[in-house]
Amino acid sequence: MKQIENKLIVGLLTELKTLETPIVIIPHMNPDGDAIGSSLGLCRVLKKSGKKVSVIAPDSFPSFYKWMTGSSDIILYNKDKKKADEKIKEAGMIICMDFNEISRTGDMAPVIEKFKGKKILIDHHPDPQCFSDITISYSESSSSAELTFHIINEMGYEKFMDKESAECLYCGIMTDTGSFDYSIRNPETFRSLSDLIKYPIDPIEIHHNVFDTYSEDRMRLLGYCLGEGMEVFPEYHAAMIFLPREIQKRFNYIKGDNEGFVNYPLSIKGIRFSVLFSEIKDQVKVSLRSTGSFSVIEIAKDYYNGGGHCNASGGEISNMSLEKVKDQFRKNLPEYVKNMKEEE
Repeated sequence: MKQIENKLIVGLLTELKTLETPIVIIPHMNPDGDAIGSSLGLCRVLKKSGKKVSVIAPDSFPSFYKWMTGSSDIILYNKDKKKADEKIKEAGMIICMDFNEISRTGDMAPVIEKFKGKKILIDHHPDPQCFSDITISYSESSSSAELTFHIINEMGYEKFMDKESAECLYCGIMTDTGSFDYSIRNPETFRSLSDLIKYPIDPIEIHHNVFDTYSEDRMRLLGYCLGEGMEVFPEYHAAMIFLPREIQKRFNYIKGDNEGFVNYPLSIKGIRFSVLFSEIKDQVKVSLRSTGSFSVIEIAKDYYNGGGHCNASGGEISNMSLEKVKDQFRKNLPEYVKNMKEEE
């Protein structure tokens, strides 16, 4: 990995060595595999170094991440605000994990803003907001989990790593690269994976735990989406999947059931841009994926109040029906892809 400013890691190490109060690690709301994996991996390492550490997530996460060590100890802010507030009040440091804007923590944002102790940001999304005392941001990293592993090694904390923490960090890298399908152009990613496997962990088992434990309802939901809930626009090398609320109810949808659905249209020959629209409460959640040099991050920012990475971004739209969102997509599609270049 390209050398991160050493003074930032030295600064974090100095803070950790002198800190005598507890630490709270906070991932973004609707935490994914990278947010959960990097938070739990770092939490375990810091605990083994002698620190008192808690992970507080703004809300729940998919069940297929609950096999990771420490996941049952995660405090959900939207379910146990009193306990979470007590933990934060006792803490001398919070580590913000895998988000570049404080708004990505939802109802926890004011709590983070008012926090009087040290604030640390560890993230790999571009253009981080200035809300932390130490910001370790590296957008060339495949994931926050890979970045976290690098920080652990640079601080000399690899002596506190074990199989369980390595599993968490490996899961974060695996999921944020779409099972190594994107964001893997940096050779350092593979070096990190090689080092993690030595602990030793079982990559096949980790992949199984995440991708091969879905319910029958989830599989039937996927079948509906591909059969009836997908539109393909071959002239624009694009596709759209839509997931209405009534369809979610029909297939007993639970949080995380649509994970990865947005990637399926990219398997169609000639399709380089895919979007998933999911109707959630009074919002439409947006997931965008692409291949090659075609970037979706600008689309996420300009049209869907979001952000992310070149090939994987997301956002949301409030106060607009799913049908209107779909119509808007069809109307704007020529503008979205005007800079798309045909691959050789």
